[in-house]
Amino acid sequence: MSVSLQLPVQCALCGSVFDGTTQITVCTQCGGLLDAVIDTTQRLTPESFDAPRYTLESLSGVWRYRQLLPQIADEHIVSRREGNTPLYWHDAIATYAGMNPGQLGVKHEGHNPTGSFKDRGMTVAVSHAKSVGASVIACASTGNTSASLASYAATAGIPAMVLIPDGKISMSKLSQTLAFGAKVVQVAGDFDAALQLLREVTEEFDVYLANSVNPFRPEGQKTIVLEILEELGWNIPDIIALPGGNLGNTAAFGKALVEAHAVGLINKLPRVVTVQAEGASPFYNYFQSGFDHYEPMVPHTIASAINIGAPASVDRARRTIQNTNGIVARVTDEELLDAKAVIDAAGIGCEPASATTVAGVRQLVAAGEIAPDAQVVCVLTGNVLKDTDNIVKYHLDDVDGAPRARANRPIRIDATMDAMKKVLDDAILG
Repeated sequence: MSVSLQLPVQCALCGSVFDGTTQITVCTQCGGLLDAVIDTTQRLTPESFDAPRYTLESLSGVWRYRQLLPQIADEHIVSRREGNTPLYWHDAIATYAGMNPGQLGVKHEGHNPTGSFKDRGMTVAVSHAKSVGASVIACASTGNTSASLASYAATAGIPAMVLIPDGKISMSKLSQTLAFGAKVVQVAGDFDAALQLLREVTEEFDVYLANSVNPFRPEGQKTIVLEILEELGWNIPDIIALPGGNLGNTAAFGKALVEAHAVGLINKLPRVVTVQAEGASPFYNYFQSGFDHYEPMVPHTIASAINIGAPASVDRARRTIQNTNGIVARVTDEELLDAKAVIDAAGIGCEPASATTVAGVRQLVAAGEIAPDAQVVCVLTGNVLKDTDNIVKYHLDDVDGAPRARANRPIRIDATMDAMKKVLDDAILG
């Protein structure tokens, strides 16, 4: 086989190597998913990522780590200054999770341009699409991917098409996708059905597939890990926890850590903890079987961003858990909503799927799997405004005839000072 290897990609299963300057997303030999090949023979130091102000490398928290990304030419890069997201430390969240004060940080990817971590992957995927002359870019999505693709495709001037599961997407996310001009196709069925249909479409038509099965999407997403490490002074936390949906991030995080270790940036790997919602937890079940038996499931969780029953990156995610001695956990919808209420009340906020990380760490600390004095970073994948309907339901709807313990309900009063004084005495001043 003769390839130019300008942007090499390699099958994660059989090892076959292909030229990534085409729109290839799966191995033509065995059907396995592909990884972008990064030069890990180079030696890097923290200073390797220093860049002059107002350059692409200084403005983007993705392209800052260009030495560890596919080498795409400047003229093809599509960036919206993604990345450079904050790492918050809040004692109330740490205490809730059972951690010692100062030991739990939350890395908030909701501060990206369209409000989720997807922008990190999309800047690389859309840049690659532009470099190969894609005429249409498409994705299947539960919401965040569609919003991100629509934005970056519009920035690149390339038409975008989005397949969404009918009736199973947050209106907040759908509104972004519509506003950015993508053509939206509602598919009868869940996310897995939409992705399967899209994969069939891209096999028959000249359509660039931008889901995380694309080998270039995870390359941008792995910079979340690199940025966490840099924010910690390249000191390695004990645990990095993230939500598990389609498992592209789990795969990307493991790849980032292995590559950072190979080039000399870190001397050991933290444990990766992937947390799924109970109603969409096939990877958790796979982990519990000792990675011996995997079976998809029909998903049902309030956390729409991870409402996926047949994740595409199972094998690559398994590799991450095995390489890092990681853990896969699952939490109920009520557990993740309770954790979300704590994160929200801290003034930080997140969408429901994000809160699985804090809920999962809380569960693992209680079970003795994580020590209270360990250093833990939980990744919050989406902005609090990504799913406002569920915020209102959480605070206003009863459960078993009573408000939730952390419900924050509006107080209705007459327009009198006496009524206002009572509110101040009862609810504010105590």
